[in-house]
Amino acid sequence: MESFVIIQLAVVAIFLYINCLMIFTFLKKEAFRTDTRYILFSQTLFPDSGLILITNLSVVLIYYQVAIHFVVCCLLSVIMSLLSIVSPLALVAMCLERYVAICMPLRHADISTPRTRNMGLLIMWLISSVIPIYVLYVSLFLIPSKFLQTYVMCSIDVLFVESWQNLVRTTLFQMYFLVMFGIVLFTYVKIMKAARAASSENKKSTNKGLRTVLLHAFQLLLSLLQFICPYVESSILHIDMLLYLKVRYSNFMLFILAPRCLSPLIYGLRDEKFSVVLRNYVFFGHYTFCFKVKQHSTRCTQLNLSSAFNYHLE
Repeated sequence: MESFVIIQLAVVAIFLYINCLMIFTFLKKEAFRTDTRYILFSQTLFPDSGLILITNLSVVLIYYQVAIHFVVCCLLSVIMSLLSIVSPLALVAMCLERYVAICMPLRHADISTPRTRNMGLLIMWLISSVIPIYVLYVSLFLIPSKFLQTYVMCSIDVLFVESWQNLVRTTLFQMYFLVMFGIVLFTYVKIMKAARAASSENKKSTNKGLRTVLLHAFQLLLSLLQFICPYVESSILHIDMLLYLKVRYSNFMLFILAPRCLSPLIYGLRDEKFSVVLRNYVFFGHYTFCFKVKQHSTRCTQLNLSSAFNYHLE
């Protein structure tokens, strides 16, 4: 099992480093901070980074049998619950933004305004808060006050005194993700129709938007599968403890870490403008960028940080 922990820590360190680079890139460029698609992208980077860090800490504490104060565990569990919903909702919002940009290009500028963007972010965080508030309120109502002073092995399971609490939470999660998956499927179908009807010069952009939506749907599917994991783990627990620990670590890597690690790869590195600026920061402003000048010729230049964003990639 020690090897599982080492692999987990290595994966977490790599993707946290990548996320931090992308967050730095987003914050340093005003053009990114004022563009709806990049703002929504940041709403996956920040929650995903926080969730990866906290869940990794929780898993390591459980593995090494380290007990923490119940109130601290309660706070961490509520934050994890909140962050686990915000990021998928941001993915859905990104799909809707691509749908509007591709299928309603003339209305995109009117819909994607600072006011509507701020309202959308507020609604997104309010929706994400429903389940954490439910978990916190019901748990504090049912848990005896003397238990609040104890030390526990931190898991969200310690907040559930009655079996129906976890059942209600899981049902709400599944409803959330099924609705979100339905919205993503709707945007995919609409963009696919637009791709078929698009002219040859617009087809490249439309097809890229189609692939992005499809990858986001895959992310949501992985996130949805994590709610099946507790049932599988509970069945294995009665068979073999060692196998149970291995399955739990595998589920953590596949259905919690993996969906959160895909966002930088899907959106950040695939986005042309963002990836150019990101590479300049990675190479400290000495990134050599090649772009087409004519149909059969290519020009390469060493971009500095201030000019990288202004180049248009073919």
